[in-house]
Amino acid sequence: MPLITAIATLFSQPPIPFKPEQQTLKGWAMYCLRDRGFKVIYAQNADFAVETREGSKVYFSVTEDATNLDKKIGWIVRDRTTNQITVIPPQP
Repeated sequence: MPLITAIATLFSQPPIPFKPEQQTLKGWAMYCLRDRGFKVIYAQNADFAVETREGSKVYFSVTEDATNLDKKIGWIVRDRTTNQITVIPPQP
């Protein structure tokens, strides 16, 4: 899935570092995606959705705890100890 690969590449070198004292993880992730030209839109059952050029949507939520994740949506997971971001694609 090229969209997931592009998002993972973005978070390997984000435009700004995540600073938990200044912003939420969700707000930071949405800012990073919009800064790089992704269309981030409202989603009712996830934190947000990324809309592709073809008009399809991929739903994402963000977390710092990678246990018990809903496989129907994609996840942006931050590891608190290493500050690394992992992008987990939704499962069909």
